Amino acid sequence: MPDVLLINPNTRLALTSQLVAQIDAMQLVPGLRLHGATASFGDDYIASERSYVVAAHAVVDIWQAHLALYGRPDAVLVACFGDPGVWALREMDRVPVMGLAEAAMREADELGPFGIVTGGAAWGPMLERLARGMRLGGHDHLRAVRTVDASGGMLSAQPAVGRPLLTRACQALLEDDRAQSPDKPLASVIVGGAALAGWAAQMQADSPDVPLIDSVEAGARWLQRVL
Repeated sequence: MPDVLLINPNTRLALTSQLVAQIDAMQLVPGLRLHGATASFGDDYIASERSYVVAAHAVVDIWQAHLALYGRPDAVLVACFGDPGVWALREMDRVPVMGLAEAAMREADELGPFGIVTGGAAWGPMLERLARGMRLGGHDHLRAVRTVDASGGMLSAQPAVGRPLLTRACQALLEDDRAQSPDKPLASVIVGGAALAGWAAQMQADSPDVPLIDSVEAGARWLQRVL
């Protein structure tokens, strides 16, 4: 049976349990054993350059502790829409490693130009920088990142307020794109955020013409492929 290390770079223990349960419920990999691990230091929810750097350190620490206690897993999923520490782990070992942002972006990239909606204003330039390093199918495939000021953690804490807020951001992104690129509109929009798993499906009815990609589900589909 495949063993997977799921690393939550945030310090929020409840989020780790939530992510493990959500991926288990998808039943994409028969016999999958998910070992969830939570950062022991850093921020409750990553939403800045500073907290991102600290989270990368925590990811490396979790990896080293897991190796010492349990040995090498079959794959590692870094459960943050921003992928802190992913490249460090790839440098350290041959085990397949993926983050939620790269998994979702590569899935969206196969469909054509895409956009991203997520929580936390600082994530806009951070995600654009990450995409530039990924060598996507087209130089303009990540066409726009639309953020709201509240972090994903804040949005998930009040979904009755947060979900309509993110839905309006998604609709605004699509409207702006249609005005600027009427001949080649966005092929998909990623709803990014570890704490926002399941929101893409709930928001889809308000954007029926464009598929919305859930970053956590994209990470789970990557596990299915790699395992």
